[in-house]
Amino acid sequence: MEYQSLVGVVPWTFVAQICNLFIQAFLFKKFLFKPIKAIMDKRAQQVDETYAAAEQAQKSAQEMKDEYEQRLASAKQEASEIVKAANVRASAQAEQLVGQAREEAAALKVKAEKDIEAERRKAAGELKNDISALALDLAGKVVERELDADKHKDLIDDFISRVGDAS
Repeated sequence: MEYQSLVGVVPWTFVAQICNLFIQAFLFKKFLFKPIKAIMDKRAQQVDETYAAAEQAQKSAQEMKDEYEQRLASAKQEASEIVKAANVRASAQAEQLVGQAREEAAALKVKAEKDIEAERRKAAGELKNDISALALDLAGKVVERELDADKHKDLIDDFISRVGDAS
């Protein structure tokens, strides 16, 4: 029988147990669930902040990547323009060098022509000197001999043949 009292339902005990259950639920809610919910809310907020920071970092990285690609394209374009400008300068310099070479060649040609003309004049002067010497020699021979028509003709032919040999 002693055990029967434990198994049976006593109304005041039942009401006390129900009140005890409500008090425990209230205490759990106040001292256990609210702090745990606050910790979980705080942790959820930290996770959200971490995701937001990660998204911001990703956006920043994408912007830096876009800026890098833009700068790279700009650098490539600038390099292309520099190469084109260098080619233009090189072409202009090559044309200038060719022009200078042509001018030098023309100057050398003019100088050579002048040298040739001077040599021709010198040769002509020497030829005149030789002709003068031959004429003096001929005059000396004419003076030494008395000339008749045949000797005069032979002398002239001899003179002409010597002038032909000298030139």
